[in-house]
Amino acid sequence: MKFPVVQFLIISLLLTSSLFMLSTADSSPCGGKCNVRCSKAGRQDRCLKYCNICCEKCNYCVPSGTYGNKDECPCYRDMKNSKSTSKCP
Repeated sequence: MKFPVVQFLIISLLLTSSLFMLSTADSSPCGGKCNVRCSKAGRQDRCLKYCNICCEKCNYCVPSGTYGNKDECPCYRDMKNSKSTSKCP
């Protein structure tokens, strides 16, 4: 009698943890693009933060590659921070 209950609890725990992992995966349109863009960055956390901000403001446009190519996304290229330097990595 206890075995099916324990088995049920283990299965439900496994299912909920896998659903949690799926829901926390970066499923936004920017996630994969920014992961590629920031893959070689020295400060990946900062790169991902600003890349995602820029991507969302620029209708999910992120330049290809890990550096340069900003002409592909004029909005991304032209966004500036408070110091008038490029906000987007």
